[in-house]
Amino acid sequence: MDKQTVLIVEDDEDISQLLAFNLEGAGFKALAAADGLRGLELAREKKPDLVILDIMLPGMDGFEVCKELKRDAATIGVPVIMLTARGEEVDRIVGLELGADDYVVKPFSPRELLLRVRAILKRAAPAGDDRSRWVLEGLEVDMDAHKVQVDSEDIPLTATEFKLLSELIRRRGRVQTRDQLLNTVWGYEFEGYARTVDTHIRRLRQKIGDYAKFIETVRGVGYRFTA
Repeated sequence: MDKQTVLIVEDDEDISQLLAFNLEGAGFKALAAADGLRGLELAREKKPDLVILDIMLPGMDGFEVCKELKRDAATIGVPVIMLTARGEEVDRIVGLELGADDYVVKPFSPRELLLRVRAILKRAAPAGDDRSRWVLEGLEVDMDAHKVQVDSEDIPLTATEFKLLSELIRRRGRVQTRDQLLNTVWGYEFEGYARTVDTHIRRLRQKIGDYAKFIETVRGVGYRFTA
């Protein structure tokens, strides 16, 4: 079986080599770029399974790279983990708003980062429901094809957004706490990451337009799919 490829876009050579060493030791193939423009070129050329993207990069910063990746139909589905020395919440939220699937703040634990890489790459359509296709008014969700349509128009969702929508539909009518969603969608549960769920819910609501009405906020608890 071919190894899954992770692209590291990081200008600090020591960090880049540390990441590559740990990824390759865990069975992945690692590619590296030292600046944003080269990282974007490699992502388009090699189509990696995941990108680890630093924010502070020479030339084109990580925010711009992420924005371009999510604008391009060929790379919109490639998961992105933002790797940043910026600990401020606003910087994390900006990355998530631009389409990043997750973020890790430096200094980081290689074990934690590998956990997140594996969790993101394992995301697939949820099992445990007999229905593989849902039609809810003008919202159509094909679980097997990982495809969403709004009023017959294809809506490009990231892997995380699709997994989040799928989990809410599969557990329709039941409240899902932020911690539960972190555990089932992201594959881990860490204190302080509840805002990650809120940001992805907001992006998902924007993308499905009028049908955001199906995703109900249960104040102080979490979210529920109400259709």
